[in-house]
Amino acid sequence: MWSNILCGLDNYNYELNMATSVLQPAECRRDPKLDHPSLRLSEDERQAILEAKERETGELPPELRERARVEIREESALREEALAQMRHFIEKHPAIKKCRTDTPFLLRFLRTKKFSIPQACSMLERYLTIRQMYPQWFQKLDPLDPKLAAVIDAGYLVPLPKRDSEGRRVVLSCMGRFDPYGYDSCVMARIHSMIVELLLDEPRSQLLGYTHVNDEAGMQMPHVSLWSLSDVKVMLNCIQNSTPMRHKCTHFVNIPHYGVKFFEFAVSLLSDKLKDRVMFHRNTDDLNKHVDASILPKEYGGTVPLKDMIEELKRKLLKHREDLLALDDLCIDLHALGKNDLTQDIHSTAGSFRKLELD
Repeated sequence: MWSNILCGLDNYNYELNMATSVLQPAECRRDPKLDHPSLRLSEDERQAILEAKERETGELPPELRERARVEIREESALREEALAQMRHFIEKHPAIKKCRTDTPFLLRFLRTKKFSIPQACSMLERYLTIRQMYPQWFQKLDPLDPKLAAVIDAGYLVPLPKRDSEGRRVVLSCMGRFDPYGYDSCVMARIHSMIVELLLDEPRSQLLGYTHVNDEAGMQMPHVSLWSLSDVKVMLNCIQNSTPMRHKCTHFVNIPHYGVKFFEFAVSLLSDKLKDRVMFHRNTDDLNKHVDASILPKEYGGTVPLKDMIEELKRKLLKHREDLLALDDLCIDLHALGKNDLTQDIHSTAGSFRKLELD
């Protein structure tokens, strides 16, 4: 008898608990284990998780979808049609031998070109072409490569964890942290390519663009002599016309007097639109009038030490290492391409093109 009574009480308590649970607000029904202090996430951690999910799908967060519709014509039906047409373009292209066709990759080009399918396809073709023509700059982006790892550790180029007031990803370069005696321009270029490739699949960045902060303090004459003027011209052409990035603002600060002419020459090669987005500052205080110091490393007035930002960057690079290395599988037949400003030297010197070897 007692066992029947106890069994009945157990069932009653179970049903009462279930009813009470259903009636309570959702926040009151959370697993109490999740409220343990060690399991609570900071706002920055929650944001990082959210952006990681967006990166996998290519989807923009709900609060940015209307802006995408207005600024770059992105709507669901057009996006799906554009993705399908780009995949068809890749499949039928006589020169493209292997290319990524996943949504985040293709959206790099569509969002940069405001969903103009012909322009997006043209930029994709150019992107594949420069990777093939200049492997010393765009291939072997291995974060475990000793030279690349050393430059990353030194803090030469770091994407900041927090975005600026416009929601843009900010990329900080510190010229004084690059050793011009130990590493050449190819190492510098590959560092930039590696960081860029790490960021290009971020949907928010594809829409909102990038802010570049270039601190030239510590720049020496050997830094200037790393690059020939012809290489500067080629690289800037690659950045402007073949890399799917929306460059919104570029800041230069602490340029020494012997570097002024070099940067004046570089800026002169930019399109008028990009020229208007370049700003020069005498010092960090002047820079902070335009870039919120709170998002910068502690050394520039923020709160997070640069070394912590470097460690976070290294974790992200290692997480995506296989994706970075897999980019070298992308292939386009340079000789099968029509003659254009990128391939004219190949076509005019048929048979003499020699693929450069990397160290």
